[in-house]
Amino acid sequence: MPTPFFRLRQATPSDRDAAYAVCLQTGDSGKDGTALHPEDPDALGNLYVGPYLVFEPDLSFVLEDAQGVCGYVLAAFDSAAFYRRYREEWLPAMRVRHPDPTGDPSRWTPTQHLHHEFHRPQIHFPDSFHAYPSHLHIDLIARAQGQGQGRTMMEHQLAALRAKRSPGVHLGLSAV
Repeated sequence: MPTPFFRLRQATPSDRDAAYAVCLQTGDSGKDGTALHPEDPDALGNLYVGPYLVFEPDLSFVLEDAQGVCGYVLAAFDSAAFYRRYREEWLPAMRVRHPDPTGDPSRWTPTQHLHHEFHRPQIHFPDSFHAYPSHLHIDLIARAQGQGQGRTMMEHQLAALRAKRSPGVHLGLSAV
């Protein structure tokens, strides 16, 4: 069986839908989250991908194979500045498009919980992170996992951050 071909490249605006699809397909703690968000399949992407593609295009990379985009690695050089732009420039449009859900949060759908995040963002950037002001986000769908692509993507992104003279990077992880 031939070895799959992978290529890591700079993301372009035309990669938005494919990157959002990767986010959705990994949006259930690494598993496919499509069934969780039928009413708004873009909700996860609007929260975790779109702002990077718009605000940090030079630190946005997609992984592709013969079937198309199968992963991404996104970064913010200055997390404090990124989160400020996120709050001031990205979230207002999301709030208009997606009203804050009402009623008992225990009865909200997973998508309603994401829409609530647009109105009450949970940004974790403690003082201890200031020494490591950059951050990144990586996702790979199943067909790209277990083949060393995550390592390649991390090395590429860290080199890009070093080239921009980032003094350090922090990475948040989700408990699965």
